[in-house]
Amino acid sequence: MTIGIVILNWNGWKDTVDCVHSLLSISRLNDWVLEICIVDNGSSDTSVAELTKLETNTKTNNINITLIKSEQNEGYTGGNNRGIRYLLGKNCEYILLLNNDTIVDKNFLIYLIETAEKSNASLLSPLIYFAPGYEFHHCAQSDRGKIIWYAGGIIDWNNVYCFHRGVNEIDKSQYDKKDNTDFISGCCMLIKKEIFEKIGLFDEKYFLYLEDVDLCVRAVRFGLSLHFVPKSKIWHKNAQSSDKPGSETHVYYQTRNRLVFGMRYAPFRSKVALIKESLKFIINGGAKRKAVLDFYFRKYGKRK
Repeated sequence: MTIGIVILNWNGWKDTVDCVHSLLSISRLNDWVLEICIVDNGSSDTSVAELTKLETNTKTNNINITLIKSEQNEGYTGGNNRGIRYLLGKNCEYILLLNNDTIVDKNFLIYLIETAEKSNASLLSPLIYFAPGYEFHHCAQSDRGKIIWYAGGIIDWNNVYCFHRGVNEIDKSQYDKKDNTDFISGCCMLIKKEIFEKIGLFDEKYFLYLEDVDLCVRAVRFGLSLHFVPKSKIWHKNAQSSDKPGSETHVYYQTRNRLVFGMRYAPFRSKVALIKESLKFIINGGAKRKAVLDFYFRKYGKRK
């Protein structure tokens, strides 16, 4: 079996190297071949040089590392789509999308593939913790590495908001049940190759944020299922690969893309509420004003 892994890098080669090194130590079956595709998304630091060294110097049985270089930042959507297309050409049976600012448990992939093979799940996610020291709020030293970042996704269709279940909670086995979920975080999602053939790749209108939820909703509406697999675990250095929550970049893309997503999928009443809310944002100004105007003038993709 060939499993493809896409890791998107943008000015973060140290995190990417750490992520790849954690992947090199994972448990896997003897017939597994891992095709790790690192997509450099137009970095302006020394990422290309450092990742070329990683590509050249890593010699491991049944693990191949390929570096693909983009001349410009194509966002989460464009960068991952580039990697997905490359791996589909390698006839990978599964494709794993993994943030570069993550560290994986040695058994995480075993549990994801095992669940995919035994169930009808088409997209799967692990339990994701905050990496120690990257929590939103202060926590006891003994709890570091046990604070949940994602334990399944919830879509509030009335207000068109997406939430991570369990965020900021200490893991006390409260989410140990494997179950379906409204959406899977793009931080780490395992996808059967057939999914892309049926519903396509990420919509590059989004560029960054909510593209993962859009993909999941398309899959569900096609009759496919999403599974949260709590035995599979990884750790996330939150917001290392993009601006932090509350930044102007974050506010802009979340505001514009929430309109894109909501007007595409939400109930009629929620769409009306979104439009009314967007008019207030125009009056109030700031990043939300530009986001709303760009939505209405159909300026999608990367913020200009």
